[in-house]
Amino acid sequence: MEFSTNGILSALTTPFTRNGKEVDYDRLLGLAQAVVKQGATGFFCFGTTGEGLLMTLEEREQGTALLAREMGKRAQVIPHTGCIDLASTLRLTRHARSCGAAAAAIVAPFYYGYDDEALFNYYAQIARAVPDFPILLYNIPSCARNVLHPALVARLADQFDNIVGIKDSSGNMVQLKQTIDRVRPGFQVINGVDEYGLESFVAGCPAVVSGLSNVVCDIYHAVYTAWKKGRMEQAAREQQRLLRAAQALRHGTLLALIKYAQTLRGYGGGYVRPPHREATAREKKEVAAALEKIGVI
Repeated sequence: MEFSTNGILSALTTPFTRNGKEVDYDRLLGLAQAVVKQGATGFFCFGTTGEGLLMTLEEREQGTALLAREMGKRAQVIPHTGCIDLASTLRLTRHARSCGAAAAAIVAPFYYGYDDEALFNYYAQIARAVPDFPILLYNIPSCARNVLHPALVARLADQFDNIVGIKDSSGNMVQLKQTIDRVRPGFQVINGVDEYGLESFVAGCPAVVSGLSNVVCDIYHAVYTAWKKGRMEQAAREQQRLLRAAQALRHGTLLALIKYAQTLRGYGGGYVRPPHREATAREKKEVAAALEKIGVI
């Protein structure tokens, strides 16, 4: 199965109304439009940065349908459809296929610890259930507990044509490179760590999934564009700006700061959903000062 991607896929935040009561779908669409204008080539929506695992299945389905309908012709829409159980994951993945998403990304099953054989069987069942739809693995051991090792990824890639890539958020550049070296030609290894975005392009990643892109997609787009043109010094300078933005936004550990920073850039991010907390006045002041120093507000 053919599937390819490139550039900056935004790990889109999900705007909620006050106290996280409801999804603000109007703001969600406005945010998607804003990051595309800044250079995003697609969306990795309702994942970790998007608070997808705090949303109901119905909310995730409605958001996916909205983005696929309104943005699918301008950018790749790749919803995260992974859940703790297989049945819910299959439901969301089939829905993504039915509404025209470009692919679905599925995190390793979490909470319980699973060995490689259990993880292989899990993804095999999904691949067989939606054989005509592209599936991206999603490796984020810090949240999921379970690791998608390069040997397991290569085995899945070799046996299932519709398992077409992986988003790797392990934070392990060595493992990322090992995965690139082991998988079949055309398999899309996508970096999910902003701090070594440029290095991942050099290593062979065609695209990144970026939480920072919700705020500074223009900087990340400048990194990618300079690298594509062979302007490595410029790419390195922009990557340093990206690192400073990551530090200002606490590397995404406080999602409310990302949403406040979106407001500072003119496209409000809404509220977070509990148990996430909102940013304090002091935190907001600090991030505003840092972003001003970087030159984005």
